[in-house]
Amino acid sequence: MARKPAAAKMPSQRQLRAGEIIRHALADILSREDLRDPDLTGIIITVGEVRCSPDLRRANIFVTPLGDDTDEGRQKLADALTRAAPFLRGRLSREIDMRFTPELRFIADKSYDEATHIDRLLADPRVKRDLQQD
Repeated sequence: MARKPAAAKMPSQRQLRAGEIIRHALADILSREDLRDPDLTGIIITVGEVRCSPDLRRANIFVTPLGDDTDEGRQKLADALTRAAPFLRGRLSREIDMRFTPELRFIADKSYDEATHIDRLLADPRVKRDLQQD
C-alpha cells in the first residue's frame, strides 16, 4: 500500500522537546554572557522559537530585540548572533545533554508584528460591530 504524501509534515515530539531545551538554554546563555559584539551590547534578546531539523543537527532560532520593532533592528540582531554562533554553540554544548550540539541559524522573528496586526484588526470598530451578538 502506498503512503500518502504529507503536505506539511509536523515536527516530531523529539524535535519539539529538543527545540524547547535549546530555547531555554540559549535564553539563559544570552541573559548572563557578556558578548563582545558591539551590535549585541545592551540589547535584551527574546528567543521566540527554536525549530530543529529531523536529525537534530540544525536549529533555526527565531529572535527579536526587546523594544525594537523595526525590521532593520531585528535583522541587525540576527546577523550579529550569526557572527557569534560558534561561541554560542560552544556554550550551548556545555548546557544541554544531547549527542550533537546543533548548528545554530538565527532568523529575525516577525511573528510579533503579525500578532499586533491581528489585534489591530480585531479592535477595528467595523469588526467589533460584526462580532457583537444581536
